[in-house]
Amino acid sequence: MSVDSDFDLTPDQWEALKALRAPARFSSSRFALQQLVALQLAAMDDGRPTITLMGRKVLVRGSSRLLDLAA
Repeated sequence: MSVDSDFDLTPDQWEALKALRAPARFSSSRFALQQLVALQLAAMDDGRPTITLMGRKVLVRGSSRLLDLAA
């Protein structure tokens, strides 16, 4: 999957991805986390959720769907 591809994240997935910036305080939906792992935006490391490099890039770039909602 190309890093440049657009991810159409749901609001729950977006919140979970943002929450992974501080995984010690992660309290988002486990279902959303599983979806992020499937998209390779997050990973499990020793039983703890972590954000992947691709996840960081998507987070910095933002979700076009959320930008459309804000407009």
